[in-house]
Amino acid sequence: MTACLADAIDPAFEVLAPAGSATPFVFNSPHSGRIYPRSFVAQTRLDFATLRRSEDTFVDELFVHAVSEGAPMMRALFPRSFLDLNREPYELDPRMFDGRLPPFANTRSIRVSGGLGTIARVVGDAQEIYPRRLAVSEALERIETYYKPYHQALRRLIGRVQRQWGVAVLVDCHSMPSASNREDVARADFVIGDRYGTSCSEIVTEAIEAGLTARGYRVVRNKPYAGGYITEHYGNPSAGLHAVQIELNRSLYMDEAAYERHAGFERVRSDIAALLPELFAAVTDRLAPSRAAAE
Repeated sequence: MTACLADAIDPAFEVLAPAGSATPFVFNSPHSGRIYPRSFVAQTRLDFATLRRSEDTFVDELFVHAVSEGAPMMRALFPRSFLDLNREPYELDPRMFDGRLPPFANTRSIRVSGGLGTIARVVGDAQEIYPRRLAVSEALERIETYYKPYHQALRRLIGRVQRQWGVAVLVDCHSMPSASNREDVARADFVIGDRYGTSCSEIVTEAIEAGLTARGYRVVRNKPYAGGYITEHYGNPSAGLHAVQIELNRSLYMDEAAYERHAGFERVRSDIAALLPELFAAVTDRLAPSRAAAE
């Protein structure tokens, strides 16, 4: 899928289903969407390339081998700058809108104050997206049309896997820009976020870290990305629901200015493809041993 403009985005997301469920893993790529509504682009003050800076470009392609290994994968087709699925449903900045927000809206979160709520105010280095305020009705329409159906489908997918396996492991797939004034980001190839050990079993985090480290990548945990709303909301290890976020350094696989894959893309995709069956086996044997034995 290449970035493009469209009058409508239908469907708004895809679920790539395996031929059979061979693992309790579910993969999710909520920020890799690259179909931009024409009406949205027309109302922004930024050029198309700048709007794309919040994309997790190609991340869905890097992890898609999970499907052939027996794990479903869900991906958004619309972009993060239009609507951010890794936020609460009503994490909204009142300064962005004409009209009164619903009383239950979260207007005071750290993410809202940084301009990165459910409807983002900025992209990239705090560049304002809109030249003027939006109608509250437009924000609510995006949430009803795109956000809620996406999360309803994700919940159903996770629930179906958990009913079959007794547990479910959600891997939320993201990318991070290489350019940063933060030393921890500049050094890391991958950041694994498990909400400081609260969103998934240590078994999951250790298996991912070990597999990536063995392939020569520099891996850190939780700093600066401990996991967003999806990891926090869906991760409940005591109930058999595990959620982990993986952030890839974009310089590993793409030209960040041109939004093009470079020579490193195939290496990263191949390494992830080789890691997945190891990860599935290691985690399933320990989290769902009786089901793994039956398989």
